[in-house]
Amino acid sequence: MKWRIVKPETHGAFMNMAIDEAVSEGVRNGSSLPTIRFYNWKPSAVSIGYFQGIRDEVNLGTCGELGVDCIRRWTGGGAVYHDYEGEVTYSVIAPASVFPKNIIESYRLICGWLVKALGTLGIEAEFQPINDILVGNKKISGSAQTRRGGILLQHGTLLYDLDLATMFSVLNVSRQKISDKMIKSAEERVTCILKHRDVDKKEVYDALIGAFTEGREYEFGTWSQSELARARELARRKYGSNEWMYLR
Repeated sequence: MKWRIVKPETHGAFMNMAIDEAVSEGVRNGSSLPTIRFYNWKPSAVSIGYFQGIRDEVNLGTCGELGVDCIRRWTGGGAVYHDYEGEVTYSVIAPASVFPKNIIESYRLICGWLVKALGTLGIEAEFQPINDILVGNKKISGSAQTRRGGILLQHGTLLYDLDLATMFSVLNVSRQKISDKMIKSAEERVTCILKHRDVDKKEVYDALIGAFTEGREYEFGTWSQSELARARELARRKYGSNEWMYLR
């Protein structure tokens, strides 16, 4: 099976999630190759899982003040702050038949590529079910997955740098005032690449592309006109709509 690899791109939140869905449709109908993509979020954004309520999870007022976008994903999982400077995001979109039927085993497989990439950078990491990657018992990556119409979509984040103060201000992690104690507590649970290795983002992407493509037939590619048109439509009509945003 041949894969398409899309090198790092930067999009807004609505377009990022719309591309994932448009490509999933393309892979399902045979017009798109199975795809691995890497991307950033600009402006920074908060994404919530499909089953979450945005008012419960997100401080919408602070997001508005800071210019942080908000979006509902079509995968499950929890609320995530996607920092433009501090995060690398990936998506894997392919026929579900390519992966283990067992959800944890499929996470183990794909997250294993991230573990390998971190190893290339000299960072020893391990997969922790269901869908986290830890370095020294601290979380450095989380992922979410959905399977619809025979297609698996897994996307996830890899923390390059940490801005915990902003993260806590946009997420309703706690109703109490953000304190040094809260941030110190989070620092004991979360880590990032720059805490372990002084590498630039290009080195991180090179390591990821190497690990994600190892042993696979692939070509570097970009989006077709039909994929982009469909993604723009989804971004406007679905992901950017209040109906979707306030679904729960």
